[in-house]
Amino acid sequence: MIIDAHAHFVPQALLDEVTSQRRSFPSVKVATENDGVRFAFAGQEFKRPVPAGMSDVDRRRLWLRDRGIDKQVVGGWLDMFGYDLPAEEGLEWSRFLNAHMLKAVSEIPFLVPLATVPLQSGKLAAKVLEEALDQGFHGAMIGTQPKGAGGVLDDPDLEPFWEAASARKAALFIHPTFGARDDRLKAYGLVSAVGRVTDTTMAVARLLYSGHLVRYPGVNLIISHGGAALPMIFGRLQRSFATAPAQNADPALGFYKLYFDSVVYDALTIRFICDLAGADRVLMGTDEPFTIAEQQPVKLIESCNFDAVNRQAILGGTAARLFGIS
Repeated sequence: MIIDAHAHFVPQALLDEVTSQRRSFPSVKVATENDGVRFAFAGQEFKRPVPAGMSDVDRRRLWLRDRGIDKQVVGGWLDMFGYDLPAEEGLEWSRFLNAHMLKAVSEIPFLVPLATVPLQSGKLAAKVLEEALDQGFHGAMIGTQPKGAGGVLDDPDLEPFWEAASARKAALFIHPTFGARDDRLKAYGLVSAVGRVTDTTMAVARLLYSGHLVRYPGVNLIISHGGAALPMIFGRLQRSFATAPAQNADPALGFYKLYFDSVVYDALTIRFICDLAGADRVLMGTDEPFTIAEQQPVKLIESCNFDAVNRQAILGGTAARLFGIS
C-alpha cells in the first residue's frame, strides 16, 4: 500500500454550512470573495482564502491515481484551527470541524482523517482528542503555536493533552502555522520558504529540551517538512546541551523518537534524514493540495535507491502502522 502521510482537506459541506450561516460561532467571521472563503477568529484579521483544491474530491482522486497512491492521510487547514478562540468556543469549533471531516471521509475511502483539537486549553484538547479517537480518527494534526501567535507546545497548561495522547499512543502530526512575526520574512515568499522551517524548528526544539517525548513516551510525533531544520542542527542541539546540561533535557532522547515526512523535494536530503534518524522513521508525504506540494512523491523516494525493506517502510509501511491503516 502506498500512502501519502501529509495532506490537507476541507469538506465542501463545512464551507457551505458556515457561508450559508446555517451554523455560526460568536467569535468566527466568514467572508466570501471571488478568490474563496476567508475566516477570521476572535477579532483577528481575515486569514487567506481556502484554496480551491482543498475540497475538490474528484481532482484529488485523479491526482492520487495518476501517482499510484492508495491512501492519503489528511488533516484540516491550519488557518481554520481557530486557536485564538475562547476555550469553550474553540471546543465547539473543533468538534464542528471534526464532525464534518468524519462525515466527508466516510464517503471517500482513500482518505484517512486526522482530527483538530482546541490547543488553547490542554484539558479541552485532551477531551476532544479522546472523543476523536473513539469516533474513528487516526490521530490529530496540531499547529506549532497553540493559543495563537507565540504559543508553545511545551506550555504546562497542555499537559493533560500530552498525557491523553501518550496514554492512547496517538499519532500527532505537527504542522507549522502561517504567522510571520519577523518582518524580515515579509518579502521574497520567505514566510513559506523559510518561516515555516524556523517555526517548526523552534516548536519541536522546545519539546526536545523540555523532555516531552521522554515524559510522554506513548506519543507518536510526526514532524512535517522533513523535520524542518532539526536534522541539520541536531549536532548543535546536542553540543548546546552538553555545555549546560542542568538547564535542559538531553535532546537526543527525544530526537530518536521522532518521525519525519519526506516533503523536502530533494533525494539527498531524504537520504540524509534516513541516515541520521533511520529509514523506518520517514513517511512519504506531499503537502497536497498546495502549489508547493511534491508532485512526484513515489518517484522521489524511488530515486533515493533504498533497499526493498526501507522503500516499503517509507512508501507506506510506517504510515500504516502509525495511523492504524488496514
